[in-house]
Amino acid sequence: MATAAADDGVDIAPRRRLRSVRLRRGLRWLGATLLTSCITLFGLLVVTFALGRVLPADPVLRIVGDRASQEQYDEVFRQLRLDRPLTEQFAAYVGDMVRGDFGLSLVTRNPIGSDIARYFPATFELATVAIILGVVFGIPIGVVCAQYANRLPDHLGRMLSLIGYSVPVFWLGIVGLLVFYARLEWVAGPGRLDTAYRYSVPEVTHLMLIDTVLAGEWDAFRNALSHLVLPASLLGLIALGYIARMTRSFLLWQLRQDYTTVLRVKGLSEAAIIWRHALFNAAGPVLAIVALTYAYLLEGAVLTETVFAWPGLGMYITDSLFASDVPAVLTATLLVGVIFMVVNIASEVIQAALDPRSRLA
Repeated sequence: MATAAADDGVDIAPRRRLRSVRLRRGLRWLGATLLTSCITLFGLLVVTFALGRVLPADPVLRIVGDRASQEQYDEVFRQLRLDRPLTEQFAAYVGDMVRGDFGLSLVTRNPIGSDIARYFPATFELATVAIILGVVFGIPIGVVCAQYANRLPDHLGRMLSLIGYSVPVFWLGIVGLLVFYARLEWVAGPGRLDTAYRYSVPEVTHLMLIDTVLAGEWDAFRNALSHLVLPASLLGLIALGYIARMTRSFLLWQLRQDYTTVLRVKGLSEAAIIWRHALFNAAGPVLAIVALTYAYLLEGAVLTETVFAWPGLGMYITDSLFASDVPAVLTATLLVGVIFMVVNIASEVIQAALDPRSRLA
């Protein structure tokens, strides 16, 4: 085989060396990523454990109540391992987290993992629709702003981005409910589904739009979509503002590079340069921004979910805070940290796939 390759004038040694170099770089990146992830996760565990010990709420008193005897209090105190040294408590805490034993919610008396599994899909559905709206409208607005920099379309796009990024979301939510729900009656009100449809749709994925389609309940689907459209649009406006601003910045930087000057000399129009070349070169950073924005939405849009009574992760954290449900708050906080960690890794992979310079780095 080697003789045949040599006779054809093809030297396979450089290709093998190139594959070997790429494999070594990939393994180094994978090892560094895993090490960084483990260190980050350990730091999250330390922070959440420390928060659980310094918060003024007494978890034992929250379980046994004010009228419990001292014997009952001491028994629960020992069951929670609070009589042990902090190092043993932390080791037991890490072991429970690794096994997926997050404990019981002090409010619902259900396993915290099952509570989060019930609440998180609502946030996932809301954040996914919002990020789709933000990408579909934000990237074109950013491109138009870069194409007409410092002209009227740019000023209008930047003003829209500033509004979406700066106006308090709870104020937008209240105004949206007053105008589109109470006055115009274009959308449904707070919640995910009207009571008339709530028990007619079996929860398979806990994603209301998908479950209603799987059940063939098209009236329930329209009702769920009517509930979703307003909060998702408001969150999409926030995502749109940030994505449009960053897309504009990345494209303006690309338009100052030498290759765009060469393309202009060749006679390409500004629109062709932006849409065919500059946007492709800026795709890596733009998608990284989209991923981080998505993580921000997934962490729980607390104010939006509170205003719209949306039973998602943000509302779960808020209710747990008001109820002094420390284990639930800490577990949800840990989940938020893991989400950001996973999305950061995913954004690095996406950027490396789209930008050869990132792969070399």
